[in-house]
Amino acid sequence: MLSERRLEVLRAIVQDYVGTEEPVGSKALTERHKLGVSPATVRNDMAVLEDEGFIAQPHTSAGRIPTDKGYRLFVDKLAGVKPLSSPERRAIQNFMDGAVDLDDVVARTVRLLAQLTRQVAVVQYPSLTRSTVRHVELLPLAPARLMLVLITDTGRVEQRMIDCPAPFGETSLADLRARLNSRVVGRRFADVPQLVQDLPESFDKEDRGTVATVLSTLLETLVEETEERLMIGGTANLTRFGHDFPLTIRPVLEALEEQVVLLKLLGEATDSGMTVRIGHENAHEGLSSTSVVAVGYGSGDEAVAKLGVVGPTRMDYPGTMGAVRAVARYVGQILAES
Repeated sequence: MLSERRLEVLRAIVQDYVGTEEPVGSKALTERHKLGVSPATVRNDMAVLEDEGFIAQPHTSAGRIPTDKGYRLFVDKLAGVKPLSSPERRAIQNFMDGAVDLDDVVARTVRLLAQLTRQVAVVQYPSLTRSTVRHVELLPLAPARLMLVLITDTGRVEQRMIDCPAPFGETSLADLRARLNSRVVGRRFADVPQLVQDLPESFDKEDRGTVATVLSTLLETLVEETEERLMIGGTANLTRFGHDFPLTIRPVLEALEEQVVLLKLLGEATDSGMTVRIGHENAHEGLSSTSVVAVGYGSGDEAVAKLGVVGPTRMDYPGTMGAVRAVARYVGQILAES
């Protein structure tokens, strides 16, 4: 375990390197920070930090820079994330308040996160498997053709056309709509199949085929993997950090194009707490020079999806974590109110 003083020295090195992009020397540290010890003591502390792998000396520079291990300790020992200022919070509210539907919420969230953090923003659409049914609408299009509209508690809307085996009257349609909603509204998607399995038997014989077709379409909609959707924005921000990537940013850009890679990254985030993956902690080789800050968001206590940012390991962790958390909370409020 490092002493509190050496932790302070490490914190100072991380803060200075993130702020200046220059390797940090002992003289600069004692001038910029009130460490309460001599430059000689700081040099000794830096030597210990280097021996233990928390900082490293790039090429022939006299200064030191944090390693992945150093950033990890810095993040783990953070007293708290940096709160957003009142103007920043107002800007989030004003920007998000105009959202008209779920697609617009996700698109605005991506743009907002990218602007606030100046990193690459990634937002996953709410997962259908974690959602509950808000309403099922059945609309007549022709005597034997219907439209099924499924609305979730997260504001997601799924529409399906249904060709019925026989004409279905308005009275029967209203009856099916009412009975279906009485059974499934407010229930988890996973529970729906069991709740509706005996529904066809409660209708007249000539209507059972259509009822079964409607239920089959509803159940297909519930299990489709349309949840594996995400939106990405702010990729151009990476060009500002060209020198933070050892050879080229190409592997990073290629990794960001792989939706499976991004979904896996977000999937590693816990539902409730903040997840920070630093450098080589990211399993995908193309992202070994980046850090990922992610958190779950949702309309209640349970996360229905994840959002986060990807950027160089030399990032403002307290500020980035604060922004990601604040945006996630605000999106959760919007979903709860929608």
